[in-house]
Amino acid sequence: MATEETKKTPVKRARKAAAPATVQRLRIKVRAYEHKVLDASVRQIMDTALRYDAKIAGPIPLPTEIKKYTVNRSTFVYKDAREQFEMRIHKRLIDIIDPSPKVIEALTNLSLPSGVTIDVKMV
Repeated sequence: MATEETKKTPVKRARKAAAPATVQRLRIKVRAYEHKVLDASVRQIMDTALRYDAKIAGPIPLPTEIKKYTVNRSTFVYKDAREQFEMRIHKRLIDIIDPSPKVIEALTNLSLPSGVTIDVKMV
C-alpha cells in the first residue's frame, strides 16, 4: 500500500561540537561614593594589568545605586518640614581574561585610595 516514495527516511543529524575549554576570568567589581576617585582607581588597575600584557574587558559602568533617606527637620512637631538625603554608590566592572600569576600578584599588592571597595572573583 505504501510506496517507497512516501516512506520516511531517517535524517542524520550533525553532532554538536565539543565545548571549548573554559577561559579563566578575573572579575573585579569596584565601588566608591565619588566617581572621580573611582575612575582614578580603575585606571590604576588597568595600567597594572596592561603592564603585564593581560587582556582586559572594561571598565563597564554599572548602574549607580542610590539610597535615599527622609528625615524630619524638627524633633517633635512640624511634620511637614522634612529633609531628604541621598547616597550614591558608583560601580565599575573589569574583566581580566586568562590572568597570569604575575598579574594577580601585582593586583593584590596594589594600594588604592580609601573609600574604594573591591570585590574580586574567579569566573
